[in-house]
Amino acid sequence: MSKRTEISTLGEFGLIRHLTNDIKPQQPSTSKGVGDDCAVIELGVKSKEKGENCMLLTTDLLLEGIHFDLTYVPLKHLGYKAAMVNISDIYAMNGQPTQLTVSLGISKRFCVEDLEQLYEGIKLACQRHGVDIVGGDTSSSLTGLAISITCIGQAAKDDIVYRSGAKDTDLICVSGDLGAAYMGLQLLEREKAVFNQQNNEQQGAAEAQPDFQGKEYLLERQLKPEARGDILQKLREADIKPTSMIDISDGLSSELLHICHESHCGCSIYEERLPIDYQTSIQAEQFDLSPVTCALNGGEDYELLFTVALKDYERIAQIEGIHIIGRIEKEEIGAQLITRDGAEFPLQAQGWQHA
Repeated sequence: MSKRTEISTLGEFGLIRHLTNDIKPQQPSTSKGVGDDCAVIELGVKSKEKGENCMLLTTDLLLEGIHFDLTYVPLKHLGYKAAMVNISDIYAMNGQPTQLTVSLGISKRFCVEDLEQLYEGIKLACQRHGVDIVGGDTSSSLTGLAISITCIGQAAKDDIVYRSGAKDTDLICVSGDLGAAYMGLQLLEREKAVFNQQNNEQQGAAEAQPDFQGKEYLLERQLKPEARGDILQKLREADIKPTSMIDISDGLSSELLHICHESHCGCSIYEERLPIDYQTSIQAEQFDLSPVTCALNGGEDYELLFTVALKDYERIAQIEGIHIIGRIEKEEIGAQLITRDGAEFPLQAQGWQHA
């Protein structure tokens, strides 16, 4: 009997490493393959100002029922988010997004007008970040809507920032605030459940309406995330190049562990320094959730998590919208959260797990 290993025993990150750990680039132009936010391909073209240029390449797959629920996600917002999460990967390498391709799997329940709405969102995201839509593909689907987007970017070879560059004593920084996107998702799921229950009970009576008053910020963080190219601009203006960087898609804990794994280091982050918006805190308490847990593991914030050398402390501390949340440690220290009362807890990845 052949061996059968359930995917759930590996998890997302373990699965990727298992499938790709023996892949060795055959092309000399492949500077970086699997293991970062983007692949890096050398173009053999040099500029007078920056030296050798590289192409950055990232791709993402979104499946209906897994990554999005069209019960409460408007198609225009879905298109915007699908493009934005790929654009964010380019920024996470300290690059500039330039082109994008869109491939769709479409079931029969969608009409032309539906797809026009989806593309309106994609085009809006691309326009805001100077990205050209240059191609893609379409196919029939038996299981709903599937979206695959590939984003191309560019950067000078010496400007690219990888996950692997963090060093002992580096400062750990994050942009924006954390956990709000997860709270937005919980709100949408709650109202969906209420909607279904009330409509089942009413059986044809007036449809129940969701209660989102005063929750606009949380919903926007979930439905309409913004890639943080503005943070890269602020860092350049301050003449600061991060030593490592990643965007926060799966949660702060998971992303920090990626950096620690690739950089062969440990880290310490402080609970009191985690940037959590007051609306996130209030909503988390209403759901009987810990705001810190939401910030660490909620995901889909699409903020930038990066490290900088200790010598850059005074300059980084003056940049609005950036928060210093901890420091890089020696590898034997491990990855840990230090609570307000000084207790230490190990960070654990809480990203996507196969069912």
